[in-house]
Amino acid sequence: MSLITNGRLDRRGFLKTTAAGAIAASLPLGGAYASTPKKGGHLRVGKGHGQTTDTLNPGTWENGYTIAITHAKDGHLTEVLADGSVGPLVAESWEASEDAKTWRFKIRNGITFHSGKTLTPEDVVASINFHRGENAVSAATPIVAPIQDITIDGDTVVFALDGGNADFPFILSDYHLPILPATDDGIDWKSGDGCGSYVLETFKPGVTSTLVRNENHWRKDVAWFDSIEMLSLTDQNARTTALVSGDVDTVDKLDLKTIGLLSRNPDLDISSVAGTQHFTFAMSANQAPYDDVNVRLAMKYAINREELVEKILFGYGSVGNDVPIGQGQQFYNTELEQKTYDPDKAKFYLKEAGLDSLEVSLSAADAAFAGAVDAATLYQNSAKAAGIDLKVVREPNDGYWSDVWMKKPFSAVYWGGRPVQDQMFSTAYTCGAEWNDGFWCNEKFDELLVQARAELDQDKRRQQYWELQEIVSTQGAIIIPMFANYVFATTKKIGKPETLASNWDMDGERWAERWWFA
Repeated sequence: MSLITNGRLDRRGFLKTTAAGAIAASLPLGGAYASTPKKGGHLRVGKGHGQTTDTLNPGTWENGYTIAITHAKDGHLTEVLADGSVGPLVAESWEASEDAKTWRFKIRNGITFHSGKTLTPEDVVASINFHRGENAVSAATPIVAPIQDITIDGDTVVFALDGGNADFPFILSDYHLPILPATDDGIDWKSGDGCGSYVLETFKPGVTSTLVRNENHWRKDVAWFDSIEMLSLTDQNARTTALVSGDVDTVDKLDLKTIGLLSRNPDLDISSVAGTQHFTFAMSANQAPYDDVNVRLAMKYAINREELVEKILFGYGSVGNDVPIGQGQQFYNTELEQKTYDPDKAKFYLKEAGLDSLEVSLSAADAAFAGAVDAATLYQNSAKAAGIDLKVVREPNDGYWSDVWMKKPFSAVYWGGRPVQDQMFSTAYTCGAEWNDGFWCNEKFDELLVQARAELDQDKRRQQYWELQEIVSTQGAIIIPMFANYVFATTKKIGKPETLASNWDMDGERWAERWWFA
């Protein structure tokens, strides 16, 4: 049964088949696999992300589908490389003052947008300013808030910060900060124009997008595919079916329960990359009962983290400790006491809150992360011993991020993490941040974060970040029970670099540029 219509993917066709049947019917593809990149071919991608409410407004992007689009069609000042370091893109080079408060980024000459317009420093200024100011509606506003002024000096853009920030080049790699054409009142994001290695041909939110290689791109060492078709397949079964039926070449967010079966297929390559991705349950600290830190602690001790890693991640991950910093990151707090499942301690904190029992609802959908509903059910079972009646509410996949996340008081969430601690904390943990999904405010935390950002002494900086993690773990509103490996699959027709980036799924969501047909 073919799921291709006129050479394009038929989304409805996927939903008419079953993953089990497709796995059983899959046949070897055969062929030789080259080890060096070459140009050619039409790549078909099934993403477990995307919703009908998505737009091309960079300030609103919040899922892997839109992240993948911007890394293909746009250029950012910098990029996170596969080894975790930061490298130049639209910015050819940069330098900082001794106190790291002033940064000068030299803009690369000869870059053009897909419309033919030459990229200028003015486009850079307008693109960053789009996310600044009281009237800005952007998830990136907290991370650019330290910028006091942006000026132009010839081919150089100068950033003046309100304090030192040794990580500033990393900040400018954030996927919300593409360089787009300047307009009289901001930037042109509606047309889809960009300066990246692929041109966006079609964008149908929550359905499909198509891109073609930009033959005029300034880089010649990226963008090997002639064209790309990316399908939004939030349904786990549809995504798996598409892969094993040969109707897509790669998918993310694999159903970890089926990996054993998938790995037997000689034509599939399963990749597991440990990184900063973490799955969470966010409590709204601005609403009862979660406005009581004792209730939050009770909820944290009522979850069996080891069980979730075993039964939801099937070992493809590690136990979390309610901090969004991965064990491989520079300032991870190795001495922070690990929380374990302890119903008695959970009961103790309930009593501290003046409660003998607690009844709450937890919203979840597989759009949050694969297995989120099952994880919520396991949480429900473990919480009973602590006197917590946790009711699981299965929410629709479509619209989850617009209608449930940060709307319902307790919900399942996935985070890709960020390459540096300041960026992660600023994005989701500072008071009033657009994506502070715990609605948590802590004055000491906010003050210390500013100090750590400006501190250039590495030992002092480590102490500060360790204290920040302790505050979040013990007082924060986010339960982080597990860090999940990025597990994705490709057919063996796809060539990939030896080192895969771990800052986002699927090679840092730069698969469009870095992979090729072997």
